[in-house]
Amino acid sequence: MLEVTNLSKRYPTGRVALRRANFRVEAGELVIVLGSNGSGKSTLLRCIARLIDPSEGEVRVADHDMTRLKGRELRRARTALAMISQHGNLVKRRSVLANVACGALGRIGGWRSRFGMLPAEELEAAHRYLAEVSLQDFWAQRAGTLSGGQAQRCAIARALAQRPRVLLADEPVASLDPEAAEDIMKLLRRLASEDKLAVVCVLHQPELAFRYADRVIGVKDGAIEFDLPAAEAQRLDISSLYTARAA
Repeated sequence: MLEVTNLSKRYPTGRVALRRANFRVEAGELVIVLGSNGSGKSTLLRCIARLIDPSEGEVRVADHDMTRLKGRELRRARTALAMISQHGNLVKRRSVLANVACGALGRIGGWRSRFGMLPAEELEAAHRYLAEVSLQDFWAQRAGTLSGGQAQRCAIARALAQRPRVLLADEPVASLDPEAAEDIMKLLRRLASEDKLAVVCVLHQPELAFRYADRVIGVKDGAIEFDLPAAEAQRLDISSLYTARAA
């Protein structure tokens, strides 16, 4: 479903943010990426989504080589992949339903997309996605009135409206209280297990990773230090991920 091969990112300054990353995520898997700030976790997700261009390597999503595509072909292939960020990035003045329905615009294309118009069936689908994240009673509310956990669930519903096969989540619980964080992780676990999405989630919290992940990937200084089933990763001393590498 998602295959990353020798993915690297070097900036013009010479800094290497990502070093030959290799891993695969199947449909139904939740893979959690751990590492300190600046370790390359977010760079990895951004390269996969082609929000930034990798310097080398290959990203295959649903049989498309994302690193080779450009323009319309890239936009079309990118609909198979959705990404949620730490803050959700909702349009706060618009309704919850409108925010979720926007996820369909990239799929529909044409003049409807340009004018933000959606068929009735897409609005009906948006209601279903809200029900899937337990926000069905909030559909008419302005997104700016939601709590942090609710806003993140709304962002996930918007991603589902895109009908992706791969879901990327970059620090989705970083600004949430423990109870809301657990709710979001349970939701991501269910989307992998029941909806058969391939889910890659960047976290800072090892305890959440070990509790919810199928596999855990440890990243340090842009390189993958380990890629193990969660139960095996839990037996490691991962404190080295959060300490500076010796010169």
